Amino acid sequence: MCGITGILHVTGRPVSVAILHRMMDVIRHRGPDGEGSWTDGSIGLGHRRLAIIDLSPLGHQPMRSSGGELVLSYNGEIYNFQELRVELESLGHSFRSRSDTEVLLYAWLEWGEGCVDRLNGMFAFAVWDARTRRLFLVRDRYGIKPLYYWFDGRTLVFGSEVKAILAHPAVSARVSIEALNEYFSFQNVFTDLTLFEGVRLLPPATVLSLTSGDGALRTRCYWDYDFRDEHQGSESELTEELDRLFVQAVQRQLVSDVEIGAYLSGGMDSGAVTSVASRNTPNLKSFTAGFDLSSASGLELGFDEREKAEYLSNRYKTEHYEIVLKAGDMERVMPSLVWHLEDLRIGQSYPNFYVARLASRFVKVVLSGAGGDEMFAGYPWRYYRAVVNENADDYVAKYYQYWQRLIPDSLKPRFFREEIQPKVLGHPTSDVFRGVMSGHTADTRSPEDYVNRSLYFEARTFLHGLLVVEDKLSMAHSLETRVPFLDNDLVNFALRVPVRHKLRDLGEVVRINENEPGLKTERFFSATRDGKILLRRALTRYVPEDYTMGVKQGFSAPDGSWFKGESMEYIRKALFNKRALLYDFIQPETVHTLIEEHFDGRTNRRLLIWSLLCFEWWCRLNLAGERPDSLPLHARAR
Repeated sequence: MCGITGILHVTGRPVSVAILHRMMDVIRHRGPDGEGSWTDGSIGLGHRRLAIIDLSPLGHQPMRSSGGELVLSYNGEIYNFQELRVELESLGHSFRSRSDTEVLLYAWLEWGEGCVDRLNGMFAFAVWDARTRRLFLVRDRYGIKPLYYWFDGRTLVFGSEVKAILAHPAVSARVSIEALNEYFSFQNVFTDLTLFEGVRLLPPATVLSLTSGDGALRTRCYWDYDFRDEHQGSESELTEELDRLFVQAVQRQLVSDVEIGAYLSGGMDSGAVTSVASRNTPNLKSFTAGFDLSSASGLELGFDEREKAEYLSNRYKTEHYEIVLKAGDMERVMPSLVWHLEDLRIGQSYPNFYVARLASRFVKVVLSGAGGDEMFAGYPWRYYRAVVNENADDYVAKYYQYWQRLIPDSLKPRFFREEIQPKVLGHPTSDVFRGVMSGHTADTRSPEDYVNRSLYFEARTFLHGLLVVEDKLSMAHSLETRVPFLDNDLVNFALRVPVRHKLRDLGEVVRINENEPGLKTERFFSATRDGKILLRRALTRYVPEDYTMGVKQGFSAPDGSWFKGESMEYIRKALFNKRALLYDFIQPETVHTLIEEHFDGRTNRRLLIWSLLCFEWWCRLNLAGERPDSLPLHARAR
């Protein structure tokens, strides 16, 4: 796990080594164990190393093939690299190191772009082919590892994080109004845009190539989700196969030359991952974030899962560590969090930042339970609302209305400032939404078809957003996060599991407010005990039945209560300040009205308030040049 960056001048102008090193330095947190750079005229590759497999200097990057044909700068883990190495050795290749980097290098030399179809892992890498003077940028199937780029027709600049690109003197931070429109619609960005004008996020499962002297970017998507009802076995047969693939996935991702830990919430997915890992790893360390609920109310009183996590830790005999977050912890971490996150995405993610910091004090690698919900239908309150439709167009229209998590189209004329309205109108988020939906090419006729299309959409958008956030906030602390539920073999199986083994009563639609996390799950699950049916059955071998059959609980702080209680003063000082930078783009009167509705208890706007705070800090850090170690927001005179 590392950080990569690089420059290609298609005009032939030599790369500045000083600029390349400046780009590497700003992402040092991604790789504190070493650094390396390589330049050859108009091409330069940089690397920051977090040593996980083969800690010796033989794993140093950028890595060159023995004949000098290829140079590789790589971030990630290839879990099947040992099998690939055996195959490559049989084809005549020899290896100096024990690293997966060298295997990837010679896999590309042997199979070219086709090697990506053989890789089971998480990765983002750049490979320079000196024979054709061509640069390739590649990202893994699911988008676990990010890779950003900027291109003006003459110079391509890329990096694991946007801040590496901004360190290049040709690039400056400006707001992309089109991306801002997406963000305040979906609390996410569904296209390859970012909030930084001109900076793009390479889509998952994509190969980008650029030839020196040409100037034409080429992209190719090499894989996509394809949810279909195909497995014909009985439930017991499917359960056995799922169990085999799940154990195999966790065991594959235990490969490491450093210590591995596991996140352990009170939920089924992380509990099962920890169970299998603990059987294969003596004295496994586990980590949980809990919440002080003394000022919480209502359904948020159930948000602290420490007691459940402690029970599972005792059951699996892990060495367990916890952090307890309180109202006020968000304020303390916002500048650093937004600086590391930079590419704003879904969720109120400061608890992730804190628990990653905790884990990084003990291990370099941690296992996560992410992905199980998206692969096996863990959000039934979403899918059930989309199974009764007049036709496919009706379904897309209704689902679009549902996924406007922050600001609906009807409110945008009053939300965005008048001067940026033309760009907002010129980038309709309804078209963006339909563009994602169009990627699902299977028929949409039956209720099962609609559910599979919903699963496709959420894997492409919601899961991808979670993965981007997780990468940034773990690598902020030089911590590698692995996601066993996104093992290729396990995903390929999940894509073919019939909907009837994931959900039950497709005819029942329960309409519940997305902004009320406890209520939506409790009302629906208590009535139907639904969602992830096959996965629940399989994981009862590792987690007690009252956990596998329990009510799903997301990893969320009781911010609905805190935002109208102990955090209210902070929010007022940050967002009721007329000179706040976000109001260069957004109407303050509309924002104040919406926030007051939360303060008064009329509507839960926790997601919107969080997103507004993040964007204000984004503006301060990227447009005003403030640094994350500056004074708290409300302590500075304006």
